[in-house]
Amino acid sequence: MTEIVPAEYAWRVERARALMARENCDLMILDSGESLAWISGYTVSETMYRAVFLPREGAPWFILRALDEAPCREGGWITDVAGYPDTASPETFMVEVLRRRGFADARIGVDFNSVSWNPARAQVFTTALPQARFVNLVGATDSLRWVKSAHEIAQIANAAAIADSAMAQVAAAAHPGFTTREAAAIAAASFLREGADTGETGPIVRGSGSHEFLHGLFRTDELAPGDILHVELIPRVAHYGARIMRPILIGAPTARQNEVAEELVRLQDAQIVAMRPGAIASDVDRIVRQGVLDAGLRAEYDNVSAYTLGLYIRTPRSSDFSRVFLPDQHWPLEENMVFHVYTTAEGLGFSESVVVAPEGGRRLTQTPRRMLLAGE
Repeated sequence: MTEIVPAEYAWRVERARALMARENCDLMILDSGESLAWISGYTVSETMYRAVFLPREGAPWFILRALDEAPCREGGWITDVAGYPDTASPETFMVEVLRRRGFADARIGVDFNSVSWNPARAQVFTTALPQARFVNLVGATDSLRWVKSAHEIAQIANAAAIADSAMAQVAAAAHPGFTTREAAAIAAASFLREGADTGETGPIVRGSGSHEFLHGLFRTDELAPGDILHVELIPRVAHYGARIMRPILIGAPTARQNEVAEELVRLQDAQIVAMRPGAIASDVDRIVRQGVLDAGLRAEYDNVSAYTLGLYIRTPRSSDFSRVFLPDQHWPLEENMVFHVYTTAEGLGFSESVVVAPEGGRRLTQTPRRMLLAGE
């Protein structure tokens, strides 16, 4: 269960209300799964529509299925919780609550890009509340969560420690004849023993090519001497996720593998050092992207070199690309943003969970920065 720290949620409410003030909104609707967890401490799937309603002044309220009322009260800090029966229309129920609470003619902010605010749902609200003004808080679902609190970073660090432990266990158990399924089972069991939310591991596959293996299909591959076991681990603690990738060599590495690994790590280390507040994303990205190309490690480098880390639940996306490192991304990094930085070439992939800090990026994952060898 998510730890409810009153000062933490007061900070989050203050951030949301600052955005409302800038956009002159009387009320904000937060309805994505991540936003619900972030603002309230509780989240639930969208089997039926659910949302938190945050006024500029006064306490927020949560509306969801009556079946989920008790878990919501238990799992979050919002005490004003209203449940509707499964026979009701969630949107109609919510509209009636808005009328009763005096928001029928309010300026209501909502992120139109939220996966939960679909056109049909928006039409119900706007038709039923013709005097209200619905304001598009573009990207608020993600942008409110870009800069992390100390509490959030601590949760990601907890997840990072679980990832490090699981990686060490997989490497120690690996051997010729070891399978990708056995590796995944070790990692998943380690996650659950050490306090992760679930046993979901991330891609664990045979490494080959420049980067295609990163999203390789999971299957039971038996590993032979000379194979690379690519392991990406994505444990979550209280919904907050850390991520790490390492190649595990079955047998002794070749001279070329040592050369490629050392260069990838050197370039990524330089990128991490550059992750200071005010640094421009495209400049930080260039360190790895252009460095890998200049070194002849890849013919093309078209994928991102980092993306946002933080709060994850089950949604249509498994990664948060609301902030990424690419050549066309010219926004400045801010202190306490957290990213999954990764780079790959010739079947070898290295990644870390990194928080932006004044002295340069600080790694939350602590696994040694090198290829791992089976059985070590």
